[in-house]
Parts: sequence; C-alpha cells; structure tokens
Amino acid sequence: MTKRLYYDDEYMCEFDAQVISCRPAKQDGKWIVTLDQTAFFPEGGGQWPDLGTIDHANVLDVHERNGDVEHLVDAEMLSGQNVHGCIDWDRRFSVMQQHSGEHIFSGLVHGRFGYDNVGFHIGSEAVTMDFNGTITEAEALEIEHAANLVIYENKPIEHFIPDAAERATLVYRSKKEIDGDLRIVRIEGVDTCACCGTHLRRTGEIGQIKVIGVQKYKSGVRISILCGLRALAYENQLWQEMEKIHRMVSSRWEDCASAVEQIIEERKSLEYRNGQMAMAVFDAMASEEQEKEIRVVVCGQLSGDGPARAAGKLSAGAQLALVTGGEGDLVQFALCSEKQDIRPITRLLCAAFDGKGGGKPDMTQGRIRKTDAETLRNWLIGQMK
Repeated sequence: MTKRLYYDDEYMCEFDAQVISCRPAKQDGKWIVTLDQTAFFPEGGGQWPDLGTIDHANVLDVHERNGDVEHLVDAEMLSGQNVHGCIDWDRRFSVMQQHSGEHIFSGLVHGRFGYDNVGFHIGSEAVTMDFNGTITEAEALEIEHAANLVIYENKPIEHFIPDAAERATLVYRSKKEIDGDLRIVRIEGVDTCACCGTHLRRTGEIGQIKVIGVQKYKSGVRISILCGLRALAYENQLWQEMEKIHRMVSSRWEDCASAVEQIIEERKSLEYRNGQMAMAVFDAMASEEQEKEIRVVVCGQLSGDGPARAAGKLSAGAQLALVTGGEGDLVQFALCSEKQDIRPITRLLCAAFDGKGGGKPDMTQGRIRKTDAETLRNWLIGQMK
C-alpha cells in the first residue's frame, strides 16, 4: 500500500519516491503510476485530487485503488525509478481552506440545529453542503458570522486516530459507518468529524467564510460557501460589478438599488405605452381585414404578447387570423381560428417559412421568416383549397 505523506505533513509540497509500477492508461499517451509513497491526495470524500508533477511528467489526476494511490501522468516511467514529486501548492492550499471552512460551518450547524451534513462537494464555483433540515437565509448568515469568529480565534485544527478505548466514547460527526482506522479532525468547541481529507493547521489560515447561496434541496437545504482567497476573489468581482452599476446610474452606492428600481419602473411604463401605441397601429391595419375570411396583419411594432393578443382580436368571425410582429429576419407569429384545429397548418407554415412553433387547437405561436402580408395570405388561401 502506498504510504500517504500528506497525513504526516499536509503542508508538504515536494517529496522523493520510488516507482512501484507504470502501466498504460485507457487514454492515449497517458500512464498510471504507483509510488512507494506520495504527497498527492487522491480524489475522495468531496475533495479534489492534488495536481502537479512527478519528475518531467504532469500529474493529471489522482485516485485510490485497492489501497494504492494511482497517479495519471502524461509520460512513461520505469519500475524502480527514483522520482521527485512537486504538488501544485496554490491548488492544495485553496482546497484546504475550503475543506477546513466546511468543517467549521457544518460543525456549527450541527451544534445549533442538530442537522447532519449529508452531502459535501468542493466544486469549481463553490463548496456545497447538503443538510437534512431547513435553514433560512438569515440563519445561514448567523452561522456565517459565528464561523468567521472561529476563524478570528485562530483555533488549532487537530487530526488523530483514536485508540479503541477513546473511540468507544468519542462523539463525532460522520456520513457513514467506518471500519478500520478512524481519522478524526477536531476544532475544539466547534467540530469533531471523521474525515480523510487535508486541512489547515489553524482556523486563522482560512481567512474568511462567505455564504453565497441557500436553496431548498430535497427535504433539507443546500448551502454554498466560499472560503479564503476564493471568497476574496468573489467579493472583488461583486465590488467591480457594483462600481459599474454605481457609474451607470450616477448614484451613491447605498442608493444603487433604489435607482435601479426606478429605472425598471420607468421601463415598464414605457413598455406599456409602447404596447398601447402598437395596438393602435394594429387596430388601424386590422380594420382593412374585417370582411375577409383569411385575415393577415404584419405589424412590426407588436412584440412580447402583442401578436397573440392581436390575433385573438382579429380572429373573431374569421376562418383564420395570422399576425406577425417584431423586426429582424425572424419575427413572432400568432395564428388563431374559431372554426378549426390550426395545429396541422401551423406545422406547414413553419416548414414553408423556416420557422418553429406550436400551441393549442385554437391558437399557435412561434417564429417564422419575415414575410409580407400578401405572400402569407396567398399561402394560407392555397392551404385552405
């Protein structure tokens, strides 16, 4: 079995080892290498694998198999060869910040609510934790505040394997029953948890914890957090976006939300007035169609639900009523009839005019290629013969 150096020293960046085996991987030009000892952490328990190099080869992935740690590399090695490994420290440190922060947050949730963390994943966007109980956004922010106080206290983060007597009385969190050696990670007064991952030495190294998402998940809640440098990068991005908004609305930071709300209300008012004017234009065009069995109006001013409302008005007493609205190569259409199921003709319409759409027997909607009213009318008349 591979000796796991990351349990002796989670801050080890470089190490020497001997190649035990090297075999071709399924991917062309890739190899699976096992060493007598390694500082590369294999993917597992919700934690990413370490990446880096072994001599001249890039380590692309690391997994555990039958007690050995297998490294996926992009160059062949010889059994018995002495090699030097280098860990991507920035990646390892970030993962340790995220994982250690998760312990604090989950431990505080368990202590306050009694909920278990039933799912944990360090993703590329955030750390997600699934709890088997409900937590409100306000409560999540209270846990966030308490977690950051733990960081400021700079508590030690211990890890140890208890003996049989200690294990019999030890109270700890765990997602599953564990046979064999039990590795415990403990932050005194905050969390005691069975865990095989890598962690920081003290809570202060986490820097900060920021909640960025609280959503209902199954019968409980999924909370997303960022820790350390990830949290800082996220906050800097938010600050840059707020600066853009601040400049665009010419308002003080604390008044940005009110300024944006005012802009939205003004836009809604303009859209309403534009909709009224568009319907007035449509009504004028529709007056010339009232005596026809097949009625067609092409009105570029109509948008949104305008074509559908207009087609509903136009269809009264007609065999078919077709309204198109909007500008561009593809325009919205609404086809209505009080007398027949128009879904079959809609399929033909979309095929003939490079469109797509569907709907109910008495009304269909979609988009078709922009076409003049007479061409559309003549096509519809031809389909009715």
